[in-house]
This record gives sequence, structure tokens and C-alpha cells, in this order.
Amino acid sequence: MKILVINCGSSSIKYKIYEFPREKFIFKGVIEKIGEKDSPIANHRDGINELLFRLVNEKIILSLQEISAIGHRVVHGAEFFRKPHLIDDEVIAKIKECSDLAPLHNPANLAGIVACKEALPNTPQVAIFDTAFHHNIPEYAYLYAIPLKYYQEYCIRKYGFHGTSHQFVAHAAARRLKKPLNKLKIITCHLGNGCSIAAVNKGKSIDTSMGFTPLEGLIMGTRCGDIDPAAVFHIMEKNKLSVSQMDEILNRKSGLLAISGVSNDVRAITKEMANGNIRAKLAIDMYVYRIKKYIGAYLLILGGADAVCFTAGVGENNPWLIQRFKKDIRKIAPKTKVMVVPTDEELMIASLTHALINK
Repeated sequence: MKILVINCGSSSIKYKIYEFPREKFIFKGVIEKIGEKDSPIANHRDGINELLFRLVNEKIILSLQEISAIGHRVVHGAEFFRKPHLIDDEVIAKIKECSDLAPLHNPANLAGIVACKEALPNTPQVAIFDTAFHHNIPEYAYLYAIPLKYYQEYCIRKYGFHGTSHQFVAHAAARRLKKPLNKLKIITCHLGNGCSIAAVNKGKSIDTSMGFTPLEGLIMGTRCGDIDPAAVFHIMEKNKLSVSQMDEILNRKSGLLAISGVSNDVRAITKEMANGNIRAKLAIDMYVYRIKKYIGAYLLILGGADAVCFTAGVGENNPWLIQRFKKDIRKIAPKTKVMVVPTDEELMIASLTHALINK
């Protein structure tokens, strides 16, 4: 059976096709500039129709009937969704309800779902949530020490993200270690433009660095990560900034970009560092420090780890950086394996979709 994986952004649709049960990759593509000026793709409905046309026209598939199921990436499932779900009207309504928690992502994810249901009404569709893998995090770890009514009324809590990546890497690490996942303690480090770390005990996430939103935790490409909220209020007051202006600073004008003054891309910062740029070196030092801080915390929380795994764009392509971590990890945990494990979130989505459809 062929499974189509859809990942809708605000102005793009990334897609891949896999054949199961062989888990064979067949094709990938992207529809870009959705809704932009002079673009022939006015909305996600047009984008999905174009995507399906390309698949048949370029003979990737002979007909749309070859698509046995569609797996959709959905960023936020709040507390409603703790596992993959077959999509029906009730699920669509709940995803829409979660949009307040992920206003930049869920509406686009939902637009792709609706468009696919219109184009292929008889094809089973499955929602895979970034937050679902972290649903095992215990209450004492996911609650914030603020009045409990804010959790009860507005669901303010740690959710965590990059769940499909952390889940895939944990499974892949277990295969590499040749041990059952339910016997292992693994720390997974997803380092891309967005970064997060998860403590995975016996195949279940018990803590992760991202929180209520992807802003919490590590220093990222343009996100600040952990910060004293009082500092945010102070900056807003001194500069007479609105909430949206401050949000723009913390999410899009901070992180590696802000400290280096060069780029949010580790490759560009590394080149500048090699040329003696002091701010570039400071950015990398801060970045590394925050990652080590979380790894150290999770080693204690897990009571040691069988492996620390690095993945995603930065984690997979910077061996010099991994060596810095390996050296320090081995000082305190000499038996812990330090591994680079390429992630494949789309394959994880396809696998979860296949498993649910066959249930």
C-alpha cells in the first residue's frame, strides 16, 4: 500500500510517498509560495490539487486510487490527542480548537486536511501530532508553578514538540544498539533551526526541553530559549513594545542570529568563528552550553543513559560539534554511547499511519 505524507506550512506543502509494509521511499516534493503575490497557487486547496496532479502526471502513481492512506503532520494536539487519530469531523473540530495554542501551524495543517478530504473523500486520513509522543511526561514535570487555574482554564502546561523526530530516533537508536527499546534510557537531541532535547525512558518521553510553545528550552536559530520572564517585561516597558512585537523579537530575532550578528545558520556562524569573529564564537559557546545543561539534567533524571543521540540538520552534519559533546559526556557517563542518528519524521508519520490503518 502507498501512503502519502503531508506537511503543510503557512505557504508551502511538503510531501512524501512511501510503500508499505516494505517502508520503501518512493518520491518527495514541495509546493511553495502558496498565497503569495503572482503565485498560481492561491490556497492550500489549490496546492493539494496541484500535488495530486503532479503525482499522476509525472507517473509517480498511475491513479489517485493507489493512495491507500494519507498521514498528516499536525503540530499541536493539546491534551485532546495523545496518539494518532483517524480524521473525522470531530477530530477536525478539535484540531481547530487547538489552533489558539499553535496559531502559526495548526490552521495550515488543518487547511491541508480539509483539502485532502475534498479531493480524496474515500481515502483514510490520519493525524499525527508533534505533541503526542510527549504525553507520558508526568504531571510534576509538565506543570508550571503558577496558579493552577491557568492550567485548568487555559491548558497552560509543557507540551513539547518534535515528537515524531524524537520517537523515530529513539527507535533507530535501539536498532543500532541491538536492544529492545523498552529496556533502554536514551537522550535524543533534535538540533536544527528549531532545537529540542527529550529524555526517553523505555520508549516513552518523560521530559523535553520545549514547553507550552517551541520557544522554551535550548538556544535556537532565531528563538531565545529559556529566559527570565521579568526580563521580557522590562524590555517591553523600556521600549514600549506590544505583545506581538515582543513575540516577534523572542521567536524571530533572537537565538544564534541575535548573538552572532551574522546568521541563524550554524554553518555561516562556524565560518565566521574560524575567521576570528568573537560574537560568532560566543554564539556557539552559548549554544553548546545550553545543550550540555539539558543533557546533564536528563542524565540525572533518567539515572544515566544508554545513549545520547544527535539528529536533524545541525546534529547530523557537524561532527566537530558532536565531538565537543562526546568529550564531556564521557567524563561523567563513560559507558554512554554518543551517536549521530539521522531522523526521518515523514517515515515515522507513514509508519504510524500504516499501523493505525491496519489495526
